[in-house]
Amino acid sequence: MELNALTAIGPIDGRYRSQLASLAQYFSEFGLIRYRVRVEVEYFLFLAEKKIIKLPAKVKAAKLRAIYEDFTEEDALNIKKIERTTNHDVKAVEYFLKDKLNALGAGDSVEWIHFGLTSQDINNTATPLLWKEALETEYLPMLYNVILQLRTMAKEYANVPMLARTHGQPASPTMLGKEWMVFVERLEGQIKLLSHIPFAAKFGGATGNFNAHHVAFGNVDWAEFGNNFVERLGLERMQFTTQIEHYDNLAAQFDALKRINTILIDFSRDVWQYVSMEYFKQKVKAGEVGSSAMPHKVNPIDFENAEGNLGIANAIYEHLSAKLPVSRLQRDLTDSTVLRNVGVPMAHSFLALNSLTKGLGKLLLNSAKMHEDLDNNWAVVAEAIQTILRRENYPQPYEALKALTRGKTSITKADIHEFVDSLEVSAKIKKELKAVSPHNYTGVNFVY
Repeated sequence: MELNALTAIGPIDGRYRSQLASLAQYFSEFGLIRYRVRVEVEYFLFLAEKKIIKLPAKVKAAKLRAIYEDFTEEDALNIKKIERTTNHDVKAVEYFLKDKLNALGAGDSVEWIHFGLTSQDINNTATPLLWKEALETEYLPMLYNVILQLRTMAKEYANVPMLARTHGQPASPTMLGKEWMVFVERLEGQIKLLSHIPFAAKFGGATGNFNAHHVAFGNVDWAEFGNNFVERLGLERMQFTTQIEHYDNLAAQFDALKRINTILIDFSRDVWQYVSMEYFKQKVKAGEVGSSAMPHKVNPIDFENAEGNLGIANAIYEHLSAKLPVSRLQRDLTDSTVLRNVGVPMAHSFLALNSLTKGLGKLLLNSAKMHEDLDNNWAVVAEAIQTILRRENYPQPYEALKALTRGKTSITKADIHEFVDSLEVSAKIKKELKAVSPHNYTGVNFVY
């Protein structure tokens, strides 16, 4: 079978390809090859800028950069064709670029392509670069969009009281908007932590010591050269490496993204529960069915899809962060195989964010159900009553409320007011106590 969205083995390139097309420019084989070409070209130009090599006047920087800026699928196929002979992916890029430079009339300067480098200088610069640009251009904007949705909904729900549940049991009421802001705060906190982790690259020759560079040009400060080159790409060069980058920062980013996903799993499950409790209904789209057998159902599938994709993403992030920092001596090849999969968890996370965006847009607040639940749970004001009684130095207020409420199947407004009337306190205090209800016992009115 020919490869297409129907015959692809994995859902990322199959069922969900249309949602993930924007990620292909980073994480596909084409994307990786293009980033390798970009690093090789920029390194070549940097050698010339630092006067280590001299380029013919006809070889202009703009023409060289056009090789990766205008990179086509045909170019990538040509590189794959070369690879069938070399049996080496990065060497194929080198030969491809030499052909391009020959066509531009670069003469002997073509031999400076890939000067002094090992494959991982290219891979461990290209991969963090594509990872950085995918994260900043694709993933984070989508995540910020979800956070913006949550913040907007939080403001809309700022004055909507809701029965809280701790241990699954009715608890002191809260505001729905504040519960949304819990997740806004958690997500923004993790993004802040993520932002402090550098995008690290390895660039230092075969085993990280610039051996070939130094033996050819011993008067050049190659460590400074490497630092400046990598920083120009927007990355940070690790100073002491083996043949490969040690991936500690990349692993930390995976762990940070895993925490973000875990927060979103928590949120997805909460919303699922709120829908189950009928605190929310969902907009119905014409033509859709919720069940093949039960036509009445409108299932919270967007939050279920989000939870499932976030779980898959976290399982892969877990392996990536545990595996990549571990390598035998100066290098083994396991990192190369694993590193090719960095786009997979991001793709699943991206699908989850799409689902959450869609699901949040379908929610319809069911204020009547929330009001009903509050009305049916007057026992939750017991905390308020006993706290006011403590303030008034009333003897053993907790015990008095415990006797009234604990284990009772139903406590009504009448029960609470009858209890208040039985208290030996002033009429003013009784009036204050009776003014408390499940609808207004919601604590501080937060501003956000």
